Amino acid sequence: MFHIPPLSDLFHMALLDPKGPIGADEKSLILLATGLMLLVVVPVIVLTLVFAWRYRAGQKGAFAATYMPEWSHSGRIEAVIWGVPCLIIAALAVVTWRSSHSLDPFRPLTLGNVKPVEVEVVSLDWKWLFIYPELKLASVNELVVPTNTPVEFRLTSASVMNSFFIPQLGSQIYTMTGMVTKLGLIASQPGVYRGISANYSGDGFSGMHFETHAVAPADFQAWVTKVRAHGGTLDGAAYYGLTQPSEDVPVSTYARVSPHVFAAALALCKSAQACQQEAEHGPMGGMHMAMNQTSSTAMPGMTMPAAAKQEH
Repeated sequence: MFHIPPLSDLFHMALLDPKGPIGADEKSLILLATGLMLLVVVPVIVLTLVFAWRYRAGQKGAFAATYMPEWSHSGRIEAVIWGVPCLIIAALAVVTWRSSHSLDPFRPLTLGNVKPVEVEVVSLDWKWLFIYPELKLASVNELVVPTNTPVEFRLTSASVMNSFFIPQLGSQIYTMTGMVTKLGLIASQPGVYRGISANYSGDGFSGMHFETHAVAPADFQAWVTKVRAHGGTLDGAAYYGLTQPSEDVPVSTYARVSPHVFAAALALCKSAQACQQEAEHGPMGGMHMAMNQTSSTAMPGMTMPAAAKQEH
């Protein structure tokens, strides 16, 4: 089903209304780069109109252009035409170099002695799974973070390549199968910020969005308590169910999360049984369990290789 955003979203420029330091730095970068480029764009537009008027056929009077059929070169014009763009490119190069390092998504964020909150993100068809490994909680299509606290994201995809983006907090980053990307964000103000998939991923793409609730630390702890009291269980079998394509998935929370669900997503488990084993014991642990089960049900007369026996 095609999703039509609210009319208010069409007039809300989220990138220019940042609610965190990363978003604020990126806003400054956008405005600076745009301003530098306008140093060329605006004069070109103005001069285009001036030349069309001044050199039009039939121009007479004080503003008439001088007829110079032998004219061929002007050093001053060449200096302006080449010098100004070169200076702008040099300035953009310096800005790009500095911002590429200062806004590196893999760079850990610090804010005094505040302990960061870790969140593992899995992009699915067509929903977002958020796992809080330290809290042993999870949620689908809802991200809750405390304000003025660094949030360290580890991201992967259990389907096609996707893109994680909370415009008002900053830094879009891709999620890819079998790989982990990292991102650090901070929400400076309480609020509800729209999170989106910024990479087309199929039929349910238009509805693949989530709300980011930035709340005071005390409210975040209250949310944790609420989830622990009413949330469900996210084991391997439940995770496998989430991997199945579905659209416009409602928010759900999980109070009990198997220890290796993110690893199972990273390993791209392909069945409920495999996901269950990998979520409980890790990808290698699940593989060893499968080998043990295979060896225990082997046909009479069959033996395991000596190297396999030593491993087990």
